[in-house]
Amino acid sequence: MPFESVASPEKLTNWAGNIEYSTENVATVNSVANVQDFVRKDFSFKTLGTRHCFNRIADSTQQLLTTDFAAQVPIVDPAARTISVGPGVRYGTIAPMLEKSGFALHNLASLPHISVAGACTTATHGSGVNNGNLATAVAALEIVNASGDVVILSRKNNPDVFPGSVVGLGALGVITKVTLNIQPTFQVAQYVCENLPFSSLKQHFDEILSAAYSVSLFTDWQNQRINEVWLKHRIDPGKPPIKQPQDFFGATRATKNLHPIAALSAENCTEQMGVPGPWYDRLPHFKMGFTPSAGKELQSEYFVPHKNALEAILAVEKLHEQICPHLMITEIRTIAADDLWMSAAYKQDCVAIHFTWKPEWPEVSKLLPIIERELAPFKPRPHWGKLFTIPPAQLQTSYEKLPEFVALAKKFDPTGKFRNEFLNTNIFGAAS
Repeated sequence: MPFESVASPEKLTNWAGNIEYSTENVATVNSVANVQDFVRKDFSFKTLGTRHCFNRIADSTQQLLTTDFAAQVPIVDPAARTISVGPGVRYGTIAPMLEKSGFALHNLASLPHISVAGACTTATHGSGVNNGNLATAVAALEIVNASGDVVILSRKNNPDVFPGSVVGLGALGVITKVTLNIQPTFQVAQYVCENLPFSSLKQHFDEILSAAYSVSLFTDWQNQRINEVWLKHRIDPGKPPIKQPQDFFGATRATKNLHPIAALSAENCTEQMGVPGPWYDRLPHFKMGFTPSAGKELQSEYFVPHKNALEAILAVEKLHEQICPHLMITEIRTIAADDLWMSAAYKQDCVAIHFTWKPEWPEVSKLLPIIERELAPFKPRPHWGKLFTIPPAQLQTSYEKLPEFVALAKKFDPTGKFRNEFLNTNIFGAAS
């Protein structure tokens, strides 16, 4: 048997535990040929990665598929400056391999625990005013379409549809290989500063967000302050480390490693205090070997145009009395514009306002529409893998290439084999 579908012995959930998948039928495949055989069966299904999405974008009522290509070793091509990886491979797995080969990726998310394919297909981002999201590193994709055929798309050979396929939201098929652009390795020195006044943020917004290669602002929306500013300074070979001043626009340099959520131990966080280290051990906030973030939590995230970001942040700040009781922490960071049709940063530099919520969905579900109304004048684009309540009709106005994306998806999947309720509601319903 090339694959076997078995009922999970217990209810299958996502990483955070807030989603219980709608079927217990889970099949595992370990080769492209097996993926093709599976896809040719007469049922609809969704593919699971590391199950880090907080909504039902990867849910199915019929069948789930996991891809375990453990025997497929990632291939580094020094001449082309690329690395090719199979489905399910995590950033934390390939990063040390790249480092040993003298290479790096341009950007990483907060968590190295997520899969390359899953992160790219949902436009997961990382941070930096000049850094595109993780999907912008994709040079080529190998996808098995609804007919079971292998389709290879690259930026070089398929410039007309490639920008529509990278952030595919699982609607085009099963990703069996991702080829990423890489660059020479570099080191990063990370500093954290505490208690940045909101008044300083208002006066020096762009200076603060461009003060390092990657900058993250963490706030609980209390006391008119940014609790922590995480500054990740890139150190290129031959250049000395950057020394962070004691005072950063009114914030004070931390004297010990900190967690974004002050009450939690910094043990699982990447090294701070300006100690230089390899890119993969500084660009994420959390170490690969530890439970990421807080664990049991909910997440929402909204991308607004950089030019409107300060106004949007102040609009959210007005809601602090409603937000604070249910919030763990908010992170604010930047993402550079790209050309990927379904990316939140399509044709616009963005600032992302991210909410890590306590696991209190009844309360959070009532809060999200209130936040979304405040952000509505700025046409917010939600993170595709996180919780939002923006109506499909509003999504249609936010993603100008949505009709083209729907047409591309129908070409790859004419009968809707890869669709589910989430996609039908938010993508195909919005464009009908």
